Amino acid sequence: MQSSDIIEVLSQRLGSDASLFEAADSRDGMPTIYVPLAKLAETGLVLRDDPTLRFVFLADVVPVDYYPREPRFEVTYILACPAVGGYGDSPKRLRLKIRVPDGAAVPTLSGVWASANWAEREAYDLYGISFEAHPDPRRILMPEDWEGFPMRKDYPVQIRQAVKTYEPLQVSEEEFVANVEAARRTPHRGKGPAR
Repeated sequence: MQSSDIIEVLSQRLGSDASLFEAADSRDGMPTIYVPLAKLAETGLVLRDDPTLRFVFLADVVPVDYYPREPRFEVTYILACPAVGGYGDSPKRLRLKIRVPDGAAVPTLSGVWASANWAEREAYDLYGISFEAHPDPRRILMPEDWEGFPMRKDYPVQIRQAVKTYEPLQVSEEEFVANVEAARRTPHRGKGPAR
């Protein structure tokens, strides 16, 4: 299935002009389309539920910072139709892209694909892209008190922030090394060959 075929289905199902959607070239042959930010949530529902599409699996959400270009960000959703168990008639993939101006909120797709939940949290945590109506918008990788978004191109390279630890180290470095060496000398007691 080509990008133009997917755009045709989307424009028919959404009652929209096909010019709202934009097909993009891809070197790997995966169909790629750009969707307007305002149409993202309803487009996701059509991509998942339409019997000719059935993109039931969201593999990843990948943000990119194109600073200083505007719109600053692009968010790519990697979708798949497995064509098993009633999910589509043939396997297919799709790269769904949106352009996101700095400071704009993106509609969450966690209600369409559950796997979007953590991926959208990562996008917020590392890039500062917020997702409107997200069920759990907390940081997922960085500490709650971290300032800024480390994957942004304007994030300072030299970080002069004290290391924060929440639990004291239980063993010293020397004790850790001694424990590892002792474990290596101990014969393997489980089933299978020794490592």
